Amino acid sequence: MRSNQTKTGIDRMANRALIHACGVTKKQMKKPFVGICTSFTDLIPGHIGMRRMERKIEWGVCSEGGVPFVFSVPGICDGIAMGHSGMHYSLPSRELIADIIESITQAHQLDGLVLLTNCDKITPGMLIAACRLDIPAIIVTAGPMMSGHIKDKKLSLVRNTFEAVGQYQAGKLSDSEIQDLEMESCPGQGSCQGLYTANTMACLTETMGMSLPGSGTGLAGSAKKERLAYESGEQIMHLIKNDITVRQIVTKKSLENAIRVDLALGGSTNTTLHIPAIAYAAEIDLGLDAFDTLSHSTPQLCSIRPGGELMMEDIEWAGGIPALLKKLSPLLNNDCKTVSGNTIKEIQSAAQDAPENIIRDLHNPIAEEGGIVVLKGSLAPEGAVLKTGAVNPEMFSFTGPARVYDNEDTAMEDLQAGKIKKGDILIIRYEGPRGGPGMRESLALTAAIAGIGLGNSIAIITDGRFSGGTRNLSIGHVSPEAATGGPIACVKNGDKIKIDIPNRKIDLLIEKTELENRAAEWKKPEPRFTKGWLARYEQLVSSAAKGAVL
Repeated sequence: MRSNQTKTGIDRMANRALIHACGVTKKQMKKPFVGICTSFTDLIPGHIGMRRMERKIEWGVCSEGGVPFVFSVPGICDGIAMGHSGMHYSLPSRELIADIIESITQAHQLDGLVLLTNCDKITPGMLIAACRLDIPAIIVTAGPMMSGHIKDKKLSLVRNTFEAVGQYQAGKLSDSEIQDLEMESCPGQGSCQGLYTANTMACLTETMGMSLPGSGTGLAGSAKKERLAYESGEQIMHLIKNDITVRQIVTKKSLENAIRVDLALGGSTNTTLHIPAIAYAAEIDLGLDAFDTLSHSTPQLCSIRPGGELMMEDIEWAGGIPALLKKLSPLLNNDCKTVSGNTIKEIQSAAQDAPENIIRDLHNPIAEEGGIVVLKGSLAPEGAVLKTGAVNPEMFSFTGPARVYDNEDTAMEDLQAGKIKKGDILIIRYEGPRGGPGMRESLALTAAIAGIGLGNSIAIITDGRFSGGTRNLSIGHVSPEAATGGPIACVKNGDKIKIDIPNRKIDLLIEKTELENRAAEWKKPEPRFTKGWLARYEQLVSSAAKGAVL
């Protein structure tokens, strides 16, 4: 056991004395030590129910002869951090979470890990740590929130609060209506109800084999979730006893399965940051281009909010990820192992048949290609990312004049002042991993545009990123970013930009020599942060095209 390094031999007498001081008995000292890393916090709806899940995981570990030790990592709610300076910290927190888990696990030489997570950057941070460490580990996600309701109308966070701001400003909602939406859209614990980043990552974690079947869509607060937590505690002991480590589960094939499920679901574009980062941690060669390659042969089978009308609860009741895997079977690497002990093929064989109105069949898809595409061209030589599943097909080819903003805040001011018009292409730059720093997520702006009614008549292009709740023609992750002198830094007001989704192109329509002259004149702006964590992050972070890893 790894933990023997802290507890075996006469020279470890002092170490044992400290462990005994934690209440560990002599008999327990001979058993595997299992870390339960929890991201419980009172600050995030998706995490407030984790205390009971922690207990269930402990019970499961103990039932199979292990000794559980709980430790914690911080969590940030992107919805609460949205639209102000706090959003600079969200993506960087992924690296802090990974570093904390690595530090605790190595310092205490834990034999295995159960990682309890739910929301946006916490799940990929935990997966990155697990892949780095390559010890037995299993992920438990706390589950999506139930939909809100007003009478017979289903409500979700993004559609009925963020977008409601724009509707209110456009005079489409009254004071009393927005007050009702504010109180009823989020009825309790869980990650936000649509296919935003938290729920997308939970589904992909299950697909890549790192959580038990049913985990990705099992609803927050349900007895099913508590049973899955208990069973995960049991299962980590089997992984430890059989020396099944993370990199035996997380392989190039299993990550390709995760990408295909992302495309079939029409999931969050933030996965184009997280999957490459997870691959990097696992020393697997898999980057942004994999999304576009696989999208050509992976149809979109689900239409979940924000792009559609379904909620995560609908996917759960239709059989969850196992039911989707069953329909995708001809496209998957079905021999991949999972932490459950079963292969992807074996999980499919036990899955129910999902109704066609929830999860389509391969021969009757919502779209012939996947819900995420990568665009390249003179504006984004290394790539830009778009969630096509949330775009009106009439907008798949779009050309217009640029309105240039050096941050999201000034664009929001112009929107509220009525200065943004139909046909405009908004360029929001210096919001990338370095320029932000932290690649702030834009949802307040995109949701306000949708609420006002401009969603199907303008485009947004940014070197920053979008929330999984963003819809319409919103293109993010433009690389190279403005802060490193990428072409987006050279765009001027009135420049024509051409977006061609079918041909995967995004071009700045100016002469090559003009672009070269502008690039030669460009000067790097002063950093927004000169001390603290974000100043360090800016110096270390890589391109969004490489997963924004350090």
